[in-house]
Amino acid sequence: MLLVVALGLAVTGILPVPALAGLAERPGVATPSPSSVEATSSPTPTPTPTPTPPPDAVFTVVSAGDVLLHEPVMASARTAGGYDFRPLLAPIEPWVAGADLALCHLEVPVVPPGTRPSGYPLFGAPPEIAASLAAGGWDGCSTASNHSMDKGAAGAAATLDALAAAGLGHVGTARSAEEAAAPQVYELVREGQTIRVAHLAATYGTNGMPVPAAAPWTVTLLDTAALVTQAAAARAAGADLVLVSVHCCVEYVTAPTAEQTALAAELAASGVVDLVIGHHAHVPLPITRLPGGPRGEGMWVAHGLGNLVSNQDGDCCTPRTDSGLLMTATVRKPADGPASVVAVDWTAVTVDRFGGHLVHPTSSAVADGTGAGGLGAGDVAVRHARVVEVVGAEAPERVTPPTPTGPPPTVVPRPLAATAP
Repeated sequence: MLLVVALGLAVTGILPVPALAGLAERPGVATPSPSSVEATSSPTPTPTPTPTPPPDAVFTVVSAGDVLLHEPVMASARTAGGYDFRPLLAPIEPWVAGADLALCHLEVPVVPPGTRPSGYPLFGAPPEIAASLAAGGWDGCSTASNHSMDKGAAGAAATLDALAAAGLGHVGTARSAEEAAAPQVYELVREGQTIRVAHLAATYGTNGMPVPAAAPWTVTLLDTAALVTQAAAARAAGADLVLVSVHCCVEYVTAPTAEQTALAAELAASGVVDLVIGHHAHVPLPITRLPGGPRGEGMWVAHGLGNLVSNQDGDCCTPRTDSGLLMTATVRKPADGPASVVAVDWTAVTVDRFGGHLVHPTSSAVADGTGAGGLGAGDVAVRHARVVEVVGAEAPERVTPPTPTGPPPTVVPRPLAATAP
């Protein structure tokens, strides 16, 4: 057996010539010449390794309901030197800080310099709201609402000045025509890719408050065709994902109106919008996935995220106004393919109106069987059940915060004026 193996190895050129010489000492074994060895030998091919494809980029976008600063809410945030709203939002901060991109909806304008904050019916928030939101982990806000013009064009400008000073993105109101025409873009670096997320926003109206005739771009009014055009332009300019915040339609009603349904369907059919985020109703509405969307993969729409923080509850309005939703959208982008919203889930939150207006996540509290702040377990369960009843079953509930998958996003400033040639 050893002789056969050795002979086979010699023929294939694996054994060196000295070893072959040793075989000649054995009877009946001929020693092949070096030339015959070379003639029958061939180099062993080196296998080409299959390249490992780069991992997909994955990140989350968290969006929330209305930041509606009634006077009692501002009183809860009052400090010796001004206002600090971060403690009110501290209980949900893990969800906000855990998001890769966190977007709020600032329903009320900031007061112009030299004027005092005010509540309903003509809202005016202290400028500290912007710094408080930034400190709590938010990256930007939509600002188009029926209260956008409560303090006139000066209030709209003061709002964007405060948000920009805090490093927050903004869209829906503007200080120039050029700014109004531009989406708010956020850039996220993940797995060697720079992914651009464009955010648009519009409102159905301004409660009859006038929009300056000389500056109609101060607030973006709802026009579905115009939103589609703007979304298509954002994609042409390099956006990988387009989000649209819509402030519409009927307050305190938990079912989408015919107008909301038609609007969402038109945005889905356009093929240029990835996610629709609804506001204004002050109560949670269903989250659904509609046919259409980019590449026909479907488009998620949250018809209404309710309130994030306010002084509303059953005493003034309807019991569901004490609660809202944090919607978490998970986005995946391969290195050689487009970005897609691959999953959406939600977390219920509620405001402890008599406990300093702290905003608590009820989804996690109910999962743990506990209360939240000054709210007992029974009260939390009742509030949570009211949310579950309307949000629907298409999107699952999230009871734990997301985890960041990379560094914070870069806020790309919107242009304030036309670029000189």
